[in-house]
Amino acid sequence: MSPPAIIPAKTAISPARDTYIAAVTVIAIVAHLILRYGTHLPARIHLGPLFLALIVGGIPILLSLGKKLWQREFGSDLLAGISIVASVAMGEYLVGSIIVLMLSGGTALEQFATRKASSVLDALAKRMPQIAHRQRGTSVEDIKLEQIQIADYVIVLPHEICPVDGVVVEGRGVMDESYLTGEPFEISKTPGSKVLSGAINGDMALTIEAEKLAVDSRYSKIMQVMEQSQDKRPQLRRIGDRIGAWYTPLAMGVAGLTWMLTGDSTRFLAVVVIATPCPLILAIPVAVIGAISLSARHSIIIKNPAALEQITTCRTLIFDKTGTLTYGQPQMTGVLCGLGFTKDQALQAAASLEQFSKHPLAGAVVRAAHDSKLALLEVSQMQEKPGDGLLGTVAGRRVRITGRGKVDAKLLYSLPPLASGLECIVFVDEQYAGAFRFHDAPRPDTKPFVHHLSPNHQVNRVLLVSGDRESEVRYLAQEVGISEVYAGQTPEQKVAIVEEETRKARTLFIGDGINDAPALMTATVGVAFGANSDITSEAADAVILTASLGKVDELIHVSHRMRSIALQSAVGGMAASVVGMIAAALGYLSPLEGAILQEIIDLAAVANAARVALPTRDLADF
Repeated sequence: MSPPAIIPAKTAISPARDTYIAAVTVIAIVAHLILRYGTHLPARIHLGPLFLALIVGGIPILLSLGKKLWQREFGSDLLAGISIVASVAMGEYLVGSIIVLMLSGGTALEQFATRKASSVLDALAKRMPQIAHRQRGTSVEDIKLEQIQIADYVIVLPHEICPVDGVVVEGRGVMDESYLTGEPFEISKTPGSKVLSGAINGDMALTIEAEKLAVDSRYSKIMQVMEQSQDKRPQLRRIGDRIGAWYTPLAMGVAGLTWMLTGDSTRFLAVVVIATPCPLILAIPVAVIGAISLSARHSIIIKNPAALEQITTCRTLIFDKTGTLTYGQPQMTGVLCGLGFTKDQALQAAASLEQFSKHPLAGAVVRAAHDSKLALLEVSQMQEKPGDGLLGTVAGRRVRITGRGKVDAKLLYSLPPLASGLECIVFVDEQYAGAFRFHDAPRPDTKPFVHHLSPNHQVNRVLLVSGDRESEVRYLAQEVGISEVYAGQTPEQKVAIVEEETRKARTLFIGDGINDAPALMTATVGVAFGANSDITSEAADAVILTASLGKVDELIHVSHRMRSIALQSAVGGMAASVVGMIAAALGYLSPLEGAILQEIIDLAAVANAARVALPTRDLADF
């Protein structure tokens, strides 16, 4: 299965070219200074490196800025482009080269702080097997996925990923569908059971009959949704661009008015040079890099620096359930005993039998017995028929563990009412001994985290959007205090919900499975838990390595800290530049003096921005 075509993101200049331009410009400026002050060569020689820098670096920058101007985008770098043109026109080639360095260096600096993420769709395609094992009579042949036809028999070996949607025709086992459905449990598979492409097979080989072509199967549909989400991913407007939108017209107005009133082009250039928005071009990337470094020390990997500027402004938080608000592992939450049996008796008998089972709930029963310090009893004649439950002799008594649907009608009256979550029924010598209730228990920090979002982070709405069953999702929502609930949602439905919410307000989506990846890309900011899935990690703007809502809170605080310090540096630098512009307009600063003063302002702004990376303990408030 080849991945769908990917449309590359549109950027003014590629990150590699920015780095190349910055490197060439540095070398050119150094060469110019050596030739000018270390030799007695004529000006046309020592100006040569500057001409090279302005041609190699200035022309691509100006072309890209010209395109922005045509599209009426007045960002922070537009004024720098005007400064380059003005400095060249007036023969101030060193000034122009310094501005080229500032403009290209800021972007290169930020790109250096983050690795280039591989394609989400590539990661999705790599996860799928490249071949399938098709059975023809008594022989088995390996074929490409696209060769699978409807009604073909396909063998899925132990621990392989299922290549197509189908139905089991031979074999009994389990499959892990959590990456696709969000359900935290392995699902038993017997002849007649439906299987989904992308699910991970358990220990037993299964033969399935293909019901769909590979391109029409569930996993392929997720890839198609991912491609659509990538094309619709919101373009975040950076802090520098927002400030530049008002600062650039102000600076050009001062420069133009100065030229008109004085007729002195030198003053015009001096105003433009000192107005160059270097605090935006340099200080903000430095603050971003500091935030990336600080986040990494707290086990948070930032993949999209622009998201750091947005997280603290998100007013709607959307959570997945399994593995995000819960551990993704069933836990026994209740034991309802039958007449004549105690909790310990029912639990001890059941756990003694369940220790030999591979059923998804068996581990939870055994753990509950261990937590209650119950010794497991001797077991004999143990049987486990998929779909029928467990049967065996425990310390001389016949014990049966099954589901409510397998209980004889005459015994149903003795059972407690059906409740939310999962359940198994225990019989001892054909007498009802107990009903065990299971839930995917919430993390201990889930409830306090949810409750502190509104008063501490101005979050207006909290949504729980999950692929799990209605009863499970509503049980969790009630436990942790979330009122807006969407259960049984497919990846496509999750995307539709996130799209709608993002149109109303900035959204932060937190998830952990492949089924969450399209929604992560659709939200204003997507945060993924854990690094178990390459697909989810690639789709997210930030990845929290140690799955903890406390880390999400730390990320929000890092974002707030970065924005505050970045705005201090940017606005403070702009204010100082405005004072310098007035001085230049009055004739107190030459273009070169303006460039030097601008460098001093830059140094102060960058030094302040570097504070973001300093260790701090105030990164959580719940």
